[in-house]
Amino acid sequence: MASTDETGQLGQQASPFGTTPPTPPAGNAAGQGARMPRWLPRAMMLALALVGLFQLGSWAFHQLTGLLINVLIAFFAALAIEPAVSRMAARGMRRGLATFLVFIGLLIAIAGFITLLGSMLAGQIIKIVEDFPAYLDSVISWINAHFNTDLKRVDVQEGLLRSDWLRSYVQNSATGVLDVSAQVLGGLFQLLTITLFSFYFAADGPRLRRALCSVLPPARQAEVLRAWEIAVDKTGGYLYSRGLMALISGVAHYVLLEFLDVPYAPVLAVWVGLVSQFLPTIGTYLAGALPMLIAFTVDPWYALWVLVFVVVYQQFENYVLQPKLTAKTVDIHPAVAFGSVVAGTALLGAVGALIAIPAVATLQAFLGAYVKRYDVTDDPRVHGHRGRGRGASLVTRVRSLLEGRRAAGPEDSADSAGAPESGPPESGSGKGSAPA
Repeated sequence: MASTDETGQLGQQASPFGTTPPTPPAGNAAGQGARMPRWLPRAMMLALALVGLFQLGSWAFHQLTGLLINVLIAFFAALAIEPAVSRMAARGMRRGLATFLVFIGLLIAIAGFITLLGSMLAGQIIKIVEDFPAYLDSVISWINAHFNTDLKRVDVQEGLLRSDWLRSYVQNSATGVLDVSAQVLGGLFQLLTITLFSFYFAADGPRLRRALCSVLPPARQAEVLRAWEIAVDKTGGYLYSRGLMALISGVAHYVLLEFLDVPYAPVLAVWVGLVSQFLPTIGTYLAGALPMLIAFTVDPWYALWVLVFVVVYQQFENYVLQPKLTAKTVDIHPAVAFGSVVAGTALLGAVGALIAIPAVATLQAFLGAYVKRYDVTDDPRVHGHRGRGRGASLVTRVRSLLEGRRAAGPEDSADSAGAPESGPPESGSGKGSAPA
């Protein structure tokens, strides 16, 4: 056996490149049985491909987020003008022409408002610059009278002109002109994109609906068309409620500004109404700042009155006016409306706050058709009349039991007192009858 093993080993070592393949050792059988499965490399390649596609899709989504937001705004804008376009198209006008006329009307209204507001601001800025020395003299005289100082307007002006913060502010403003210009150009391009998409959505609305329904079965087509109509109704109701609140706000602020004899009261009232309602989150502060500035040019105390009125009216609008109007026109609970605005702001910022309420109202109305509802029982607790619960009934039972024991206490004591008196005769009679 030893010679045979030595001969085999010598033959394998003598001809390593021969035609006869070397016989593997018996220990390699376990290694051949445990080698990598054939499907594992394909699975690894498929997983790597899926990860790469996910990364590519995520990168593309982040790059196209701005465009998607613009398309979403354009879609809701098209839904808002859909009733007017459909009404004009029903009278025989082409949808493209009807949409163009609606956009021209909106453009004329916006341009007229901006022109009036710009002329008002230019006039008030000129007036503030002209009256600034008089305001500065009055402030300096008040400081000298109350703090026993000897300030002069010339010294104050020279100190302001030579100050470091003014120099740094001018330098920062000069370097930031290009950034502001880039932001303005970006805003104009974004506005043009939204306008074009909203025009196409409104003008080609029937064609878009047909293209969407052509890839769906008839039952799904009816659901899509119903959802589209609900979205149009809810968006229109939301804009109606916002327009009504803007009208009420404008009238209220116009009365105040006219009472205070503040110039340009009608334009300021329109500014407050539109900006406070259609610019979420920061609209209230921007709307109230301009009337305060104009009122300050008349009398500083008037600016304080305007501030107080803006704060009080904002609370009235938030807690009384807005919940009722939103619940009637959009048909959602005020708490749901507030929560949707907060969620929309967290997701998409100011755009999300603007379109959150009509989107949630549309979703709620559409899902309401698929939620099975039942008749509500006549339990008083449904109407808010809280009855006595189990704990209250237990306390009542214990109390009544204690009161019953107290009332029955004297009778029990009398019975217990009479029991010994009747005991002896019974025992005596028992003893007397025993002998008999």
